[in-house]
Amino acid sequence: MIGLISATAAGTVARDRLAAAWPGRTVVYEGPVREAVQRAFAECEQLVCFLATGAVVRLLAPLLSDKSSDPGVVCVDEAGRHAVALLGGHGGGANALAGAVGDVLGAAPVVTTATDAAGVPGLDMLGLPVEGDVAGVSRAMLDGARVELRADAVWPLPPLPPNVSPGADGSAVLHVGDRIIELEAQAAVLRPASLAVGVGASKGAPVGEVVGLIQDTLREAGLSPLSIAELVTVDAKADEPGIVAAAAQLGVPLRTYAAGELARIEVPNPSGAPLAAVGTPSVAEAAALAAGGELLVPKRKSSGLEGRAAMATCAVVRRSPRGRLAVVGLGPGARDLLTPRAREELRRASVLVGLDQYVDQIRDLLRPGTTILESGLGAEEARARTAVAEARKGHAVALIGSGDAGVYAMASPALAEAGADIDVVGVPGVTAALAAAAILGAPLGHDHVSISLSDLHTPWEVIERRVRAAAEADIIVTFYNPRSRGRDWQLPKALSILSEHREPATPVGVVRNASRPDESSRVTSLAGLDPVTVDMMTVVTVGNTATREIAGRMVTPRGYRWQSATTAPAREGAE
Repeated sequence: MIGLISATAAGTVARDRLAAAWPGRTVVYEGPVREAVQRAFAECEQLVCFLATGAVVRLLAPLLSDKSSDPGVVCVDEAGRHAVALLGGHGGGANALAGAVGDVLGAAPVVTTATDAAGVPGLDMLGLPVEGDVAGVSRAMLDGARVELRADAVWPLPPLPPNVSPGADGSAVLHVGDRIIELEAQAAVLRPASLAVGVGASKGAPVGEVVGLIQDTLREAGLSPLSIAELVTVDAKADEPGIVAAAAQLGVPLRTYAAGELARIEVPNPSGAPLAAVGTPSVAEAAALAAGGELLVPKRKSSGLEGRAAMATCAVVRRSPRGRLAVVGLGPGARDLLTPRAREELRRASVLVGLDQYVDQIRDLLRPGTTILESGLGAEEARARTAVAEARKGHAVALIGSGDAGVYAMASPALAEAGADIDVVGVPGVTAALAAAAILGAPLGHDHVSISLSDLHTPWEVIERRVRAAAEADIIVTFYNPRSRGRDWQLPKALSILSEHREPATPVGVVRNASRPDESSRVTSLAGLDPVTVDMMTVVTVGNTATREIAGRMVTPRGYRWQSATTAPAREGAE
């Protein structure tokens, strides 16, 4: 929860705006400011104080304990111009909170954390547990000193600065792996979630016995418990208190498998006891192998407590890294139409793949050290193959496209190449049709369809059937790729098909370079549109029989019951 504290009328106005924007996420603390800050500090994960930073520093000073447990604190000035990440930039999330507050209030986020200011990902912000001399390695990264990267495999990490590389032979070392190692000064280790621990337990097995067995097993195998991805067991043990509590104590999820599924897995140490109890000759080993990976530690039994028989078993597998492919829609071109999620994915990716002109749009948003693989027009399938290949190497990859990557863009060829061996994330974007519609008014208020008139990949016969079907069904049509130098007859043909079912006065919207600096738009009619004025940078939207031009805007009603299509003029307010 986020605590909100203000002291002045202006601060209260801004405070209430934030509370309204984030319902259920915030608590407003009233009363004397000192008492309000004290209560919020004790009760909330984060604070936003609409107070001077000096005053907040004095109020917080006696409350501070440890950066790993103190809440993140953001200060907003009286005029609402700045949102200052004052305390807990990384651990408390104040840096991200300052940006979020700025988005709501129009304030500029002020972040002084060195790694954030330099665009370098903090080691504690990579989404992995980290141990060792985090400050020393981070300082070396920031100073541009050589930092040797020692990784047991390629993991889908955000981009690291160019001075961090294998064989760098520097004084600082960054390890990535699940092995327990002796760390010297200026050495840190990131712990990827590479281990799955299969667990079996008798009814009533104590949580201490289960956790102790897991910890002892990992320690003797030289493996870090921070790399546990999950505990796995049989469905019959899904509610076993000792196993459930063990997962909670270790801070990992618990996943279960059906006994029949586990019974089909060959294991080195089957047993009749679990077969009789839960229907499979193996729980720990079979569940671990079902989770996928190499069996590092076969079944081990707990030592038992107070001379009684062991009540728990475990086995450990190591998973190979899974690369990550994010297919990112950049929107129609305007920076403010690039979604926050797309920005996050661009900064998370260590490898970026895209058309050169799209890369240029967002190059400044990439972190230092990002590998950029760009190519020119006409290489869509090659870019898709490249992106998938890089993800299969274990990298975090972003494949970019304009608009929404799933609409006439890169998602289809990429997912046709991608298999189940990589993780795929889709990031939606504002399409050209939607950007154009917002400029025109509300032309897509009822059923609508987008049709590309390019016959480079689709036979014209197929395109024509689709246009005719839309015309007969009275569906609003947005034409992508309407006309180029080498394709100048398709748009007139499509318009003539629509004219068979719609009046000559039917409104038509034409938008070129939607949301870009040289944007242009106009509303004309089906009879009045000159195809020569249209090119590949243009989106053409043809209304249906209910669409009207009202005050120069193109409007399609949401329904037909309240509007008479036979009496309403087709171009209200037109010439």
